[in-house]
Amino acid sequence: MLAALRRSPDWRAADLKFRSAQLTLDSARTRAGLNLTAGADASLTRFPWEGGSWTGATTLTVTAGLSVLPWSAALEGVRGAQRALDSAAVELRATRAALTLQAAQAYETARSAAAAQELADAQLALATRQLEVAQAQRTQGLLPAEAVLGQQAALENARAAQGRAGRAAAQATRALTRLLGQPVTLPAQAAGFAPPPQVTVTDDLSILIARAQQRRPEVARARAGLGDAQAGLSAAQLDARLPDLTAGVRAGQLVDAQGNAGRTVSGSLNLKAGTLGAQVSLPLRDTSAAPNGVALSLSASLPLLGSGRGLAVTQAELGAAQAQLALDSALQSVELDVRSRFDTWTDERAALNAARLNDEQARTALGSARARLDAGLITTLDLQQAELTVRQSALNLTAQQNAAALAALALAQATTDLDPLLATGGPR
Repeated sequence: MLAALRRSPDWRAADLKFRSAQLTLDSARTRAGLNLTAGADASLTRFPWEGGSWTGATTLTVTAGLSVLPWSAALEGVRGAQRALDSAAVELRATRAALTLQAAQAYETARSAAAAQELADAQLALATRQLEVAQAQRTQGLLPAEAVLGQQAALENARAAQGRAGRAAAQATRALTRLLGQPVTLPAQAAGFAPPPQVTVTDDLSILIARAQQRRPEVARARAGLGDAQAGLSAAQLDARLPDLTAGVRAGQLVDAQGNAGRTVSGSLNLKAGTLGAQVSLPLRDTSAAPNGVALSLSASLPLLGSGRGLAVTQAELGAAQAQLALDSALQSVELDVRSRFDTWTDERAALNAARLNDEQARTALGSARARLDAGLITTLDLQQAELTVRQSALNLTAQQNAAALAALALAQATTDLDPLLATGGPR
């Protein structure tokens, strides 16, 4: 069943979502790396229009760009994509663990439905036999009419229970097929089902809560959201403080006699954007006569009115505060979930002791019924009823054992301790 679960639509969808986050990070890293662009400029001029001749010029250019300062948008995009990938990794493991738990629960539901159907068949057979005996006793005048009607009602109830059990078994098979994404063949008898995987809860509740709050996907998403909000706040504060300052240098054949540039190399650094740019220009003409030189430039602009940057900082601060509240809410939600599942696991373990005692009581009563039958104190129908009670108590004990195991699995899934690749029982 585990191999089929790994091929299920939900499992593959989780894999694709994680792969998408990986590709997003790769794309962000590519954009933040060195960018090279080649280009060409061509022009055709005639001056003066009267009596002048056409003159053509072609220039090849190579432009390079690189994000060098830590607050550049491209580098912040890499950090944001990394946070998203870390969150996606936690989400992937959590989704796989949730699907593993769902598969174990669906498998146990199918086993329980098969057991209920077997018990319903036995109850129907016993009710049929009891009605036959009651009708015979009524014919002999040993039973009143209402007693026969009571047995008929018991028979109809047994038939209804058999129908419900059959439909429940079919529904359980359909649910497991839906989860696995393919048809599944289950054992015909409840005894052919394997027990749920067993996990051991060894840590106390406080340790389980702390571990869950570190590794649950909703907490990871909230932390990633807080990181994005804090990055947005830093960017808004930086935008409000720094002027739009650009320093540049240009060297080479800056201008010839006709006012055209020759072969030049230029570079620029934008302080606010955090980017470094460079360009090489190569005209496809003879530029040997053009003199060489160098030009330095510095430009700055700082808005004085109407920029709205102060409001942007305030809005970013509100966003960071909201993200912190979302993280606090996620931590509280995780704590509540772990406490709830821990209580459920404790309750199921306590109920298991009662189920064992009930099973022991039913078996003891069966032994007494056999002794009384040998002594001629009861009938065969009474013994069959005791045997049916033992069968039901045994099924209840098995169901309670599996419920305790599933509660432990659910607790492990809530604390992120459940291995999503564990070898679940049942058909492979």
